[in-house]
Amino acid sequence: MTSPRPEPLTPLALPDPDATGAWLRARTDDGLAEARAIVERLRAEPPADALAALEQWDAVTRALSNVAAAGSLLGNVHPDEAVRDEGDRAEQEVDKLATELSQDRALHDTFAALDPSGLDGEAARLLERTLRDFRRAGVDRDDATRARIAELNDRLTELDQTFSRTIRDDVRSIRVAPDRLGGMPQDWLDARPAGDDGLVTITTDYPDVVPVRTFCHDAEVRHDITVQFLERGWPQNDAVLRELFALRHERAERVGHADWPSYDAEVKMIGSGPAIPAFIDRIADAAREPAERDVATVLARLQQDRPDADALTSADVAYYEELVRKEQLDVDAQLVRTYFEFPKVRQGLLEVTGRLFGLHYEPVPDAPVWAPDVTAYDVTSTVDGSPVGRIYLDLHPREGKYGHAAQFTLVDGVAGQQLPEGVLVCNFSRGLMEHDHVVTLFHEFGHLVHHVLGGHGRWARFAGVATEWDFVEAPSQMLEEWAWDAEILRSFATNAAGEPIPADLVARMRAADDFGKGTAARVQMFYAAMSYYFHAERPDDLTARMVELQGKYSPLRWIDGTHMFASFGHLGGYSSAYYTYMWSLVIAKDLFSAFDPTDLFDPEVAGRYRDRILAPGGAKDAADLVEDFLGRPYTFDAYAAWLASAG
Repeated sequence: MTSPRPEPLTPLALPDPDATGAWLRARTDDGLAEARAIVERLRAEPPADALAALEQWDAVTRALSNVAAAGSLLGNVHPDEAVRDEGDRAEQEVDKLATELSQDRALHDTFAALDPSGLDGEAARLLERTLRDFRRAGVDRDDATRARIAELNDRLTELDQTFSRTIRDDVRSIRVAPDRLGGMPQDWLDARPAGDDGLVTITTDYPDVVPVRTFCHDAEVRHDITVQFLERGWPQNDAVLRELFALRHERAERVGHADWPSYDAEVKMIGSGPAIPAFIDRIADAAREPAERDVATVLARLQQDRPDADALTSADVAYYEELVRKEQLDVDAQLVRTYFEFPKVRQGLLEVTGRLFGLHYEPVPDAPVWAPDVTAYDVTSTVDGSPVGRIYLDLHPREGKYGHAAQFTLVDGVAGQQLPEGVLVCNFSRGLMEHDHVVTLFHEFGHLVHHVLGGHGRWARFAGVATEWDFVEAPSQMLEEWAWDAEILRSFATNAAGEPIPADLVARMRAADDFGKGTAARVQMFYAAMSYYFHAERPDDLTARMVELQGKYSPLRWIDGTHMFASFGHLGGYSSAYYTYMWSLVIAKDLFSAFDPTDLFDPEVAGRYRDRILAPGGAKDAADLVEDFLGRPYTFDAYAAWLASAG
């Protein structure tokens, strides 16, 4: 006699937009109540069996994750400010309860007393991670210290949300006469007619600011919009950040760490705080010569127009790098973008990733969504039709929406419990796209596919993108390579006449992209150094320290009077660990070395990558995942060779 097959899992039923506030409040209250009820059972009748105790604790994790994920998503994307505020409240409530539980000595003692001898590898890992979480939360500290940590955590959540909200809401603009927009693409101009006063509004949203800084001939216009872009969040976020850094430092000291970077690095691949500046300097040194070649070339081109120029700034670098690529490397970005119409790119992305990972994306036109231009897809396996998850694509800017590009979790997938659901939140043009934005779309989709493929394990704690933070970008950075392959691009990149992008143009694009990567690496190390030293040193004058670090690491001169750090959103979520982007890139280059560049869809390699890197989620250390896939530990070699080829 066979057991009945379990009922298939179904996606979360989202509400209609006008009912979202009430739905989110109910989801928050119900999720928190569920978590508390499970905890009460754990306290009242702690299981002697280690596996049973872990299952109950993971159910708490799942309940809290469901609340936090919905709160974070809707707090960043919903058009109604009241719903966004409700999302922020949900996150605060989850953080408050999580802090309370993590400092509960009775709960800690329950897990510390468990016998791990009968557990399998993943369950033993979960127990070890659980005990580590308790220790990092200060469970072994005295009552006064634990109370202060709880206060710190609450305030840190508030500060982080205030920092992000200020950036999100601070959309600035300039107004210019149409005759000052020479060089701009015609479709861009057509979408931005002059107002009643005869002027065109240019905002600091990406579909405005990136093309203007890249194509506009008028140096003053480029300068003015760059200054507005760099000034977002200033001056409000200066005080917010100084308090944030101070309280993070105190939080780390309260549990025995020298500073916040040391506390934060303990749970990352890098392992220790002092290893961060060492890594930053290693990358900066490797990029020094390529960056010097880049800057000399671009500065020489700038001096043709402005002979007295003696340095590059962020107001000029994109424009003059583009001129070098056009004039010296024969790549015209305005010609390139005619091949990348947004609807075709989106469909191409789905076809490419579907083929690579064995997935089918079925549109769900009747799925409730929070804004009219959001699209939903059910994801299934092409092997057996089994459900993999649901994804939402929210890809265009609107007022009140998160202004960058990121994957947000809606539901963490757990086998037999709930399907993984994720949301891609970006801010792309609805018409023609720069190829850089196509690459960004592939990158961010890499997080989304990691989330759904990694959402079929036993434990919520290890679901989806749950690896060490300095590894999470590697799979996304590697997926960018599929946005550079000529044959792959020709499958969806066609111009208005239906002609596919020429292979020789793609080759020139790749060569042009290699130009400038030394500069880009040094700029990234400036950001990483700011992220680290702001936390390690907590300077009173953030602007002065930023200028010093920019002078040491970046090839681009500071624009007088600007305060870029105030809108550097990664100081929130990434805190002292912005180095992780480059750390992940080192690994991504090594991962890609396993693929045959003449056959990026090789099913054996792609399947091994899917099953050994993406599907496990956080069930293993990232270094072990990489070694499982490559058959050896990762090395710096592939990245070093790639960087050395610059210029």
